[in-house]
Amino acid sequence: MSRDDYDFLTDRLALPRGAVARAARRHVVHRGTRVLGFVAGRFRPCCHPVLTPAGFATTAESPADHPHHNSLWIAADHVGLQVPAGEGGVESYEYNFYVDEVFQGRAPGRLIERSCEGAPLGAAGFAVTQEIDWRGPAEWGAPEGRLALRETRRTTIREIEGAYRMDISSRLAAGEIPVRLGPTRHAYFNVRVAETMVRANGGVIRSERGVADGAAISAAGAEWVDFTGPVGGGARAGLTVIPRPAAGETATWFVADWGVVTVGTFRDRALTLEAGDETIQRCTIIVHDGEISPASVEALKRGGFGPEGEAP
Repeated sequence: MSRDDYDFLTDRLALPRGAVARAARRHVVHRGTRVLGFVAGRFRPCCHPVLTPAGFATTAESPADHPHHNSLWIAADHVGLQVPAGEGGVESYEYNFYVDEVFQGRAPGRLIERSCEGAPLGAAGFAVTQEIDWRGPAEWGAPEGRLALRETRRTTIREIEGAYRMDISSRLAAGEIPVRLGPTRHAYFNVRVAETMVRANGGVIRSERGVADGAAISAAGAEWVDFTGPVGGGARAGLTVIPRPAAGETATWFVADWGVVTVGTFRDRALTLEAGDETIQRCTIIVHDGEISPASVEALKRGGFGPEGEAP
């Protein structure tokens, strides 16, 4: 393996005879060191662990207070399948793809990973492409769950100026039935930081406007949010979340001092995809050791997406 090589390796678990793993975890490896894990979970794919160049883990996977918080993940709480019914009418089948059980009356859906492929980008980095079905729960007449959306998710990973930058492009496509997303604050890109990094344990939350608490940043239209805190051994590290909304869209935030960052474009208005329509949601994540300056965020976030909004 050369100095700039990346690889994509699957965990090999020495399970007892007859035991079967419920999910797979693959790792992007850079210079022989793990960088980012891709987990095909029971309810949704996620990225865990999310590691800095020095090897510190920055996220929490399924913490006790919110077990559906899966490190770095995509989800949506309000999803309504607009099913034709009778004399030109429509029935809305309401799902949540955020909590792993019935939530506020909405049935729990699953994001089912159909494929996950990794490919090097030369010395420039590595790209992982996932094909994911958004399906409602098994029910009478739909034993596999009703297909609400098809997603193509592409994540590129690069080491830039001592940090890792991940550009995530999520292309959602409706099938033969229109689907509505939102309005909800529980969408779209989500991060749950490690417990050591929360404000109560010495963590600091920043945006381009300066240091603030989560309530001050939530729904305020920040350009980016950084969560930095202790990660052990006297070291500090953090993640910067940078939404990339399309023209005419506005990114809104839910940020909590106890460690969650959510950003999306569906908080105040619903997005309806007619049959065959698509939307592309984009976000950049910077994973860094130590503190990060606003100037560094501005420099690191440049580029990252092609003319059609896809991660290159």
